[in-house]
Amino acid sequence: MAEQRNPLPFEPRGSGKVVKPASGTTKQEAIPRYVADRMARRVVVFTGVPSIAGMGVFVASYFVVTRGIADIPPGATLAGSGFFFILGLVGLSFGVLTASWEQEPGTLLGMENFKPNVQRMRESIRAQKQQKQATKS
Repeated sequence: MAEQRNPLPFEPRGSGKVVKPASGTTKQEAIPRYVADRMARRVVVFTGVPSIAGMGVFVASYFVVTRGIADIPPGATLAGSGFFFILGLVGLSFGVLTASWEQEPGTLLGMENFKPNVQRMRESIRAQKQQKQATKS
């Protein structure tokens, strides 16, 4: 029979999926598969689009300068591409922290999920610190 345990702080109630590994024992996933897939899709969009735009700044700048349309200083090209790459890094966290943990995907930007997900993350970090302190004692 499967072993019963209390859910971890970052696990939503009742959404943990029981998985049977090859070894024959059962364990509960920390993040359900549908949530992980949703997070991955959001990260690809919110990181990929700014990263492509960052590379596009180089291409556009090269095109404009070589055609003699305008004289763009290299610092402006660097600042523009750097802005988009930093925006991509922010998009990485944004994609994970705005993903819905419910069965339904939620809204396009997912801002209603940001606060509960940050709370889950804080509770998880707090639980890990308490667990470390308990093992040291």
